[in-house]
This record gives sequence, structure tokens and C-alpha cells, in this order.
Amino acid sequence: MDRPLFLLVYPEVPATYWSYKHALPFIGKRAAMPPLGLPTIAAMIPDEYECRVVDLNVEKLPERLLARAELVLISAMIVQADSMRRLVARCRRAGVRVAAGGPYPTSCRDSIEGVDHFILGEGEISFPRFLTDYAAGIAKEVYESDCRPELATVPIPRFDLLRLDLYDTVPLQYSRGCPFDCEFCDIVHLFGRRARVKSTAQFIAEVEAVHDTGFRGSVFIVDDNFIGNRRAVKELLRELVVWQKAHGTPFQFSTEASVDLAADDELLDLMQAARFSMVFLGIETPDAESLSGAGKMQNLRQDVAQSVRRIQEHGIEVTGGFIVGFDTDPPQIFDLQIDYIDSLAIPQAMVGLLMALPNTRLYDRLRQEGRLVGESTGNNTHEAELNFRPVMDEVHLRAGYYRVLETIYRPDRYFSRCLEVLRRFPEPSTPGSRERPIRVREIVGLLSSLIRQTLSSYSFHYLHYLRRAFGSRPDLPVRIITFAILGHHYFTITRSILRRNRLAERRQRRAHRLAGARSRDRMEPLVTRPEALT
Repeated sequence: MDRPLFLLVYPEVPATYWSYKHALPFIGKRAAMPPLGLPTIAAMIPDEYECRVVDLNVEKLPERLLARAELVLISAMIVQADSMRRLVARCRRAGVRVAAGGPYPTSCRDSIEGVDHFILGEGEISFPRFLTDYAAGIAKEVYESDCRPELATVPIPRFDLLRLDLYDTVPLQYSRGCPFDCEFCDIVHLFGRRARVKSTAQFIAEVEAVHDTGFRGSVFIVDDNFIGNRRAVKELLRELVVWQKAHGTPFQFSTEASVDLAADDELLDLMQAARFSMVFLGIETPDAESLSGAGKMQNLRQDVAQSVRRIQEHGIEVTGGFIVGFDTDPPQIFDLQIDYIDSLAIPQAMVGLLMALPNTRLYDRLRQEGRLVGESTGNNTHEAELNFRPVMDEVHLRAGYYRVLETIYRPDRYFSRCLEVLRRFPEPSTPGSRERPIRVREIVGLLSSLIRQTLSSYSFHYLHYLRRAFGSRPDLPVRIITFAILGHHYFTITRSILRRNRLAERRQRRAHRLAGARSRDRMEPLVTRPEALT
């Protein structure tokens, strides 16, 4: 007898700077990362149910498979709201019940229709309760918990349910929570301020599980602040260094952290030894008043430029998040951001408009001030639609934002930042700095890059970059080619954003002209028949 099928489905992520849609084909991949929440939930489901994971970013959901499902479980971020809405509607048409959880349902349950069961908060608490009631035929509409469970009970994700060969990077989680409470961030609401961590043995077991699948390459530790519990993370890193050496260094790691990472020499040395190649920092803005107003005090306690350089000098690329639209941004903020990004030598600069996410201090403040005008799309680097009334003139803000994107992702500016960060990376004689061997996919990427980018509209800047990069750092071929391929994605996405903005402006001007013409038509009788005024 066939087991009941639980179908775990991940909605589509729109094409943005974060999607890497235009870079992945160079290396034969379909998406940057698979979902992590769904295979983790699948590991909690008893064997009496069959589990399938379908990621709509790499495959389609066949009707026959949906028809077989007893229950569809969806996890989504706010940026996936539109795709989730279409998926729920499709499930309703097929007569399949839907359960939903993750950041978007947890923060915006009241605005989501068509879901039978909401499983909110951290799954280790709410999901087992749902399963028990579901098996008994008494499942409720909402399961939620404000508890912050320790992570010892988190199972090893069911990586066997994923086609890892379709992805560039595998995600893992080590901790939840962040000690900082920035006004615009919802992490404290979702996970709290205390950094809860998995045990070293538990995390190493997950690394082993990824290794056992045969995957080799990039592993992204998805923590919102990997260094939230420094004592614990140093213990983990020491074991990770040992594990990497014992297994021939199959992975290079990346993660997110706060800028005060640079102040801890031991931590930096351990991350370098464990083969961390990238860290994302929330840098936000060069304006001290805006940082202070947003509660980003950790960025005011050290020189950010020196901190970024120090991390880069350990062979760890810094990618950065930047924001414009703070209430206290000066009129020249756009030029300041452009110069700041160039001076920091951050090739991958994710610049976005400020967004008021639900369950943040910013959202609550703007609501109290009567300035909210809608809900966030979750996409602050692609959709230039503000969901609040800014202090700065909105037309000026949007125009300045587009100018920042257009400037920093000009090929000459982008490749210049790449060359500078390559210069900052440690020389090959430095212990722990030697780059790993080139893999087949990187050879494929190099060939694809040479063919496609040599014939591109920016070929002059591309070839100039390759000549200088290989001339100065021939020991870093993987980094050099990776930067080039990522550049293609950023240039393409930026052109798309600017083109769409220009079309929107033309439509708006045309609408204004038509409105003016209609207004003149209505006034015409008053001009020709002055007696109508009496």
C-alpha cells in the first residue's frame, strides 16, 4: 500500500541581484541554493509518510504529482509572496490541503489566503504539534509558539531529497538569533537576541551529511550573524579546520556576520584556516547619523573601512549590504555611497532602498507616524517601490538610487573593485592562503566566460581586467574567473532594472500628458462659452 505523500514545495524567487540568474548558466547550475527549511522539516516527518521536495526554482511541479499529494507544505520568504499565492491557488484547484510556514507566513499570516494550516515560528516546536493533530484528524488552522528552543533537537536535513547537482551552493545553519537590534531588521523578532547554537558535533555531522551526498564546493552558513556566540563558534572552527584537512578540503565556506568580526584576530585566523572565502556584512551607509538612527551602533564602534580591509587581507571576500532612504540621509548620500563602495573594494555591493518589514521597530515607528503606505515586497534591490513616505523627496530618492546602481555596476568600476580586492588578498606564501585546486566546473566556467564575455558589449573592460588580474595574481584563478562571471550577472540585472525604470517613467509622463489633455477638453466649453460661468 502506498504511503500518503507529503509534498514540500519551495516557491520561486524572482530574478534579482541575489538570484545570480545570469551567472549560473556559466557553470551549468539552475539556482544558487536549495531551500534548507523544507528538508529540515522533512527530517521530522515519520516514515509512515512519503516525502518529496519540489523547488520551483529548478524544476516544475507536475500535475500528476500534485494530484497524488495528501498535503502540500510550503515555506516562503516575503520576496516569494507572489509565487506562493499562485502555488496555493493551484493547490486549491487540485483539491489538495496546504500547510505553510517560514518567515513570510510567520510575519504576514493575516494577509495570506487559501492556507489550511499555518505552522508558525520555529518548526521544532510548532511542527510536531501539527503532526500529532494531523495524524489524529484534528489539525487546527494555526500552530504557533514564541518559544526560542535550543538547537539540539534540530535534525540533520534530508539532503537526499534534493538534487544538489542543480545548485551552486549548499546551505547549512549553525545558529539563530543576533545580539543586535537594528531598527529595520526583523531577525530579533523571528529568532531573538541571544545567539543559540548547535553543538560542534551536531554541526560537523551536518557537514558530513553534505559530504556523503558527493557534493563538493561552496557551503553557505545561513546564520544572520555567525559570530553571535564567539566562544562557541571558535570551538566549532577549530574542529572544522581538522575536518577539512582530514577530508582534503572539499568545501569553501561563506556566511553573514557583523563588522566587529574584524576586531577578533583569533576568529579571523580560524575562519581563514577553515577555508572561509566570503562573508556578508551589513555596512548600510557611510553616514554616521543614519547608522545611529537605525540602531546600527556596532558599525560606529570601529573604522568600517579598516575592518573591511582587515577581513580581505585574511583572504575572505567581503560582500556588503547598503541602504539609501534613511530619514537622516543627506542630499549627497548617493555620491557618498558610490565613493564608499569603491573605496571599500567591495565588488558585490547589494544596494537597496530602505524597506519597512513587518515586525520591525522601523515598521512600528512609521505606522505610528502615519507614514506607511503598503506592505513590503521583500525585494529592496530590484523593486524601487517604497512602502512608506520618505523624508527625502521620493522622486529624488528613486533617481539617486538608480544612479548608484548604474554607476557601481559600470563594467570599468566593477572590475576596478575586483582588481583592488585581489591586491588585498594575502600572497600565496602566507600560511593558509593557497587557493584550492581548480575543479571541472570552474574550467567549464572559464571557457564559457571567455566565449560569452569576450563577445559582450563590455569586452574591452573584461579583457583588460583578465590581463591585469592574471598578471598580478596568477595564484587566484578561481577568484578571478568567479568575479568575471558574477560581473556579467550584475551588468545584466542592472541594465534590466534601468530599462524597466525608463519605461515606467515614459508611461508615467504619457499618463500625465493624457490627464492634462482630458483636463483641457473638460475646460474647452468654458473657454468657448463664457456664459457657462454664470
